[in-house]
Amino acid sequence: MAVIASVSGLNVAQPDLAVEFGASQSTILWMINLYTLSLAALLLPLGAVGDRFGRKRMLVAGLVLFGLASVAGGLAPSAEIMLAARLLSGVGAAMIMPITLAVITSTFPAEERGRAIGIWTGVAGGGGILGMFLSAALVDVANWRWLFVLPVVLVLVSLVMALRSVPDSREISRHPYDTTGAVASVVAVVGLIYFLQEGPERGWTEPLTLVTLAVGVLAAAFFVGWELRRRDAALLDVRLFRERGLAGGSLTLLAVFGVQAGVFVVLFPFLQAVLGWSGLLSTAALMPMAVLMMMTSGLAPKLAARIGPKATMAAGVAMAGGGLALMASVVSVDGGYLSVLPGMLAMGFGMGLSMTPSTEAITSSLPRERQGVASALNDVTREFGTALGVALLGALLAAGYREAITPHLAGVPENAAAPAREGVANAVHATGAHASELARAARESFVEGWQQAMWAGVLVMGVLFVYVALRGPRRESVSGAGQTAAQSAVLECDS
Repeated sequence: MAVIASVSGLNVAQPDLAVEFGASQSTILWMINLYTLSLAALLLPLGAVGDRFGRKRMLVAGLVLFGLASVAGGLAPSAEIMLAARLLSGVGAAMIMPITLAVITSTFPAEERGRAIGIWTGVAGGGGILGMFLSAALVDVANWRWLFVLPVVLVLVSLVMALRSVPDSREISRHPYDTTGAVASVVAVVGLIYFLQEGPERGWTEPLTLVTLAVGVLAAAFFVGWELRRRDAALLDVRLFRERGLAGGSLTLLAVFGVQAGVFVVLFPFLQAVLGWSGLLSTAALMPMAVLMMMTSGLAPKLAARIGPKATMAAGVAMAGGGLALMASVVSVDGGYLSVLPGMLAMGFGMGLSMTPSTEAITSSLPRERQGVASALNDVTREFGTALGVALLGALLAAGYREAITPHLAGVPENAAAPAREGVANAVHATGAHASELARAARESFVEGWQQAMWAGVLVMGVLFVYVALRGPRRESVSGAGQTAAQSAVLECDS
């Protein structure tokens, strides 16, 4: 929860950070994105290090680094110190995140593992929304520096519990660490994530954007070729993606988290600019969806045990897609929050059903001694999905809004039309003779852009549903992997 909440926490404090440090919008965005970038880039290499070094020791070291970096961020006297603190927080988070799931999958027996993963998934899925809510409350009530109190408190509690309760485990490998593969994976992830994050800001055809895309694609191609040559000594055996469980689970998480992140990008301006709600109230409006997601994540393993993981994942994807369709169909300016609430609830329910069996399908595809890598792969997939969803649905929303607002700007002075063309918030706060008409047109245009983005999400979920229905993980593949993990545990104890 500490790691996930820190991804979105600084979003609510952007104006305060700009004033405090006299920083540009670009610098503020780097304070937010540097954490996500370093976290995503180092998940796979550090997950593999944890498998070898010892998962408990890696978890404790990551918690200490993450806590110290959070303290440094809260006390930062300058933008440079804040940037360094966010970078180190990302490194600490990359040490923590894969180990949390690896500890669960390597400790719990097969019959209890699904329920444990369900709880982990629910907390991870709801942690971002809870983090945004608490962050908004702290900014409104106190000061932006109090944002860092939450992760520090969570780290201290986690550290005490980890030292007392988490067993240590590690992989005993006959092969050296795959340094070349680790470096290639870092370059690939940095290039691709940077492209997805900066493309909407800088422009998709800007030279730097295209260069980072090319670097990311080439590094990813090299990584795949290198790992195929390494085989048993590989950082990640990419041949495993031929298996239904790993491929289906990864694609499901990629799409589900992408759509979720894209929906949040759409929801916040709708609640704040269109409905005129505060940041705290807007975040609170997402809590029903988060709570339902956390609850159904815990129920999903029982359903998967009864009807199978493929059917459970397909049902979740279908329900989440239905929620998106409902939001796209009934959203309106006059309908307000109640016009989107049913769709949000359906989407939260569906996501909770699909995330847990998807995560279990990924972790069950790798043996017990490689659970750090399996967990890291799960987390990298989520990060890529988030970046892709924000870029795709955000771009569709912006394009739909501009297309819808343009006819309403005829006759409006350019000094008022230009800001209104850029976004709904600018149009709503415009002044002058055309202010009220412009605000109404902007709100309605935003809803039209919203509908385009939501229908694109429905299309993605529809394609995913067909794939899961045809190629989703079989019941026997998950249980078989669990037996393999149990056999590996016995062999490790014997040795």
